[in-house]
Amino acid sequence: MPYDGRLIAGATVLMAVVEAGSIARAAAALGLSPSGASRALQRLETRIGVRLVDRTTRALSLTDEGRRFYEQAGPLIEGIEEAALDVAGAGASVRGRLRVNIDAFFSRAVLAEHLAGFLARHPELSVDLVMRDRTGDLIADGFDLAIRFGDPPAGRLIARKLAETRVLTVAAPAYLAAHGEPRHPRELADHACIDFYDAANGRSYPWEFRRGDDMVPVTPPARLMVSDSGTMAGACVAGVGIAQFLELGTEDLVTSGAVVPILTDWADERFPLYALMPSRHQRAARVRAFIDFVVEVIAARRAG
Repeated sequence: MPYDGRLIAGATVLMAVVEAGSIARAAAALGLSPSGASRALQRLETRIGVRLVDRTTRALSLTDEGRRFYEQAGPLIEGIEEAALDVAGAGASVRGRLRVNIDAFFSRAVLAEHLAGFLARHPELSVDLVMRDRTGDLIADGFDLAIRFGDPPAGRLIARKLAETRVLTVAAPAYLAAHGEPRHPRELADHACIDFYDAANGRSYPWEFRRGDDMVPVTPPARLMVSDSGTMAGACVAGVGIAQFLELGTEDLVTSGAVVPILTDWADERFPLYALMPSRHQRAARVRAFIDFVVEVIAARRAG
């Protein structure tokens, strides 16, 4: 089959449609009109001679042939993009407006003090950090990426793990002096606990204690439930009860002695931090720069 630029263009549109879940969203990600993206798909199907996508008024899905084409062509399209990024290298300009859906705790506790340096490094860049309870629809909401704790949501988002952090169980020295220190996770039933409300899933976060291959789930007797990590930290320091913190971002509370880690022999649970992006395609230099910045800040924090 001779080279045909429209074939490459159509394959790029198909990749975007699969990742975005609809022609309209794919078109928005690629800077095309929905009708233009639809015509590109039709030209690709005509060029190959088979239907690649089944379209209905409510859903869009790949045919068997479309799935085979996606699986074989996808790595090739990604290879072209990676080659372009390598060639562009440092010459790619970090400019424009970057919109980030970001975990509020991580933004406040880890990134905030370093943002001035990042913006000074990229004077042509403006950044919108929008704190949300959940990832949501990045394309529809106009986000370039999301920085979120926890496993990536099901779907077609591109996920890059940035870090893992331990889950610490802590209490204020005054609380432990008054109530004693539990030696096993099940002893938490006899203590006051502070629970964190997971607004994204409409429930409190589960408490799981891990030691090697052993795992003990606990439903804490929470006298206080909060949906803000700052309030939880303040209440724990004040002696309200036992709480669970992510180690990343709360190191100062531990090193200052404001809280004391407990059940440390059951502290093998890890919580991931991910960068989530709506598409592999046309990943702007500003997105790569921000992800590199986040990784740099985390590395420096751990080294210090």
